[in-house]
Amino acid sequence: MSSARVTRFSSAERLTHWLTAISFLYAGLSGLAIWSRRMWWAAIALGGGETVRAWHPIAGVVFALLLATMFRRWSAQMRLDADDKRWLAVSHKYAVHQEGGVPESGRFNAGQKMLFWLQSSSAILLFASGAVLWFPELMPRTLRLAAILIHPIASVASIGGIIVHIYMSTLVVPGALRAMLRGWVTPAWAASHHAKWFREIK
Repeated sequence: MSSARVTRFSSAERLTHWLTAISFLYAGLSGLAIWSRRMWWAAIALGGGETVRAWHPIAGVVFALLLATMFRRWSAQMRLDADDKRWLAVSHKYAVHQEGGVPESGRFNAGQKMLFWLQSSSAILLFASGAVLWFPELMPRTLRLAAILIHPIASVASIGGIIVHIYMSTLVVPGALRAMLRGWVTPAWAASHHAKWFREIK
């Protein structure tokens, strides 16, 4: 950390994050193309129907493996504490930049932690149900029916979480995207958005 820059994410963390994002994007778009005719343009853009059907489950496995790497690295930092619970109760203020009365955050705020657990739990459901749909001839009928229901529900939850994540990191919290692109933030940004973490690393 220098006087002008505070290291927020290491190169390894950023590489894992962006590889996970790319695999999620491919798995999400290809899955939507398979699920709905209205998304057929995505199948065309990704190489055609047969290509999408072949690569969608593989992309899903890659996403799950990369997310598991993120989980191992960050899970200990994602535990909710008392301040996080108070943060969630007034999170609407944070979203509209009315941060008076919003508890200070550590390295990750409560919203980021909730996204982490949403994505982790959704990934487990997607992986398990996807395995059933990938090899339906090996699975009992009950599991196949459950997977047909669970897979799209978990997909919608996961995609919805990512949409909120992109919105928050690009429009609501200027500087957050730079942290994941370049790895650093300014001291003023760190003190404003993650004060507890900033004090810990100073």
